[in-house]
Amino acid sequence: MKRQPLTELAHRRLAARLRPGDWVVDATAGNGHDTLFLARTVSPGGRVFAFDVQCRALAATRRRLQAADPDATVTLIRAGHQRMARHLPTAARGRLAAVMFNLGYLPGADKSLVTRPDTTLAALTTAAEWLAPGGLLSILAYRHHPGGADETAAVTRWLDDLAGWRIERHASPGPLWLLAQRPHE
Repeated sequence: MKRQPLTELAHRRLAARLRPGDWVVDATAGNGHDTLFLARTVSPGGRVFAFDVQCRALAATRRRLQAADPDATVTLIRAGHQRMARHLPTAARGRLAAVMFNLGYLPGADKSLVTRPDTTLAALTTAAEWLAPGGLLSILAYRHHPGGADETAAVTRWLDDLAGWRIERHASPGPLWLLAQRPHE
């Protein structure tokens, strides 16, 4: 039996929990696959905030969204995910239903531009603070590029320190997918 790609598993699991009107974040827009998935899932009436430091990534995301024309408000933000709190509206604090991370590098681009443990941990901390009770952190961590194993180890240690959170780990020969649910308080 063929194993389902972790990207598909992440989408399926989040789709089961997200609802129209939800506010969500794609912390690493990349080529826009997760941004479009989120936009379709929270439509109609939802809001998506998508972050990336690369103009190329945001342009690819914009093209993907324009071709699909989802019925959600999508805001593309050229900034590192560690600056999430500076760019999200204050109304998003405590309201985010999910924040997705797809760590590593932009496929088809400069592989020396990668996510790093320090900025990723800062972004995860902000995301955890801004999630609604029961909200989800979805983290796809690639381990086999330079720095990827260190970043994955830092992320798993960070998750291990979250008291009361429900954590799932799904491994593959390539990436590791981590799903964390904030307590309902």
